[in-house]
Amino acid sequence: MVLSLDLKNKIRYVLEHDGVISFVTDTVWGLGCLPESEKAVKKIYEIKGREKEKPLILMSDDTYPLLDYIKDVPKIAQKMMKQYLPGALTLVVPKSEKTPDYITSGLPTVGVRVPDNEVFQEICRCVDTRVLATTSANLSHEPAALTYQEAVNYIGDKADFVIEDFGCTAKGIASTVAGFKDDEIIVYRQGEILL
Repeated sequence: MVLSLDLKNKIRYVLEHDGVISFVTDTVWGLGCLPESEKAVKKIYEIKGREKEKPLILMSDDTYPLLDYIKDVPKIAQKMMKQYLPGALTLVVPKSEKTPDYITSGLPTVGVRVPDNEVFQEICRCVDTRVLATTSANLSHEPAALTYQEAVNYIGDKADFVIEDFGCTAKGIASTVAGFKDDEIIVYRQGEILL
């Protein structure tokens, strides 16, 4: 356990009251909120100056909580989840009705990931769903924050809470983003994991 009970309670309170938090992952720093809070998702877009056609992704401490948000996952994607998650891989898969259009920019797919970072995983466990709608902690078209101080400098005055990394630092290499068509892997962004 890295996070104190008081800190966990604060994280839960912020998220359950339409708040936006910033946190470390295994790759870069992120911004996130509860997927069910349209108000908080809108706030993330405002903080970043992010184009509405760019979707957010869903992240959790485990693949299991993400299954409610996706459907008809290709066998090859299931295999990759077992092989690479937790880790620096974002898989773009068909979304379920539980995933709101305001997260996916109206697309029929959603990106899902399980970061390999203890602090992030404990943050997810602060809320019942264990799933956050996320994006990188930066202004659009600017480099992502790689440290706590950069996260504070970039968006600290706009996010509701920037959570320390407690020594569980980000590596600084973005996740690989991959989708699927006819059981073929399509790499949308080459990151740390080589496919």
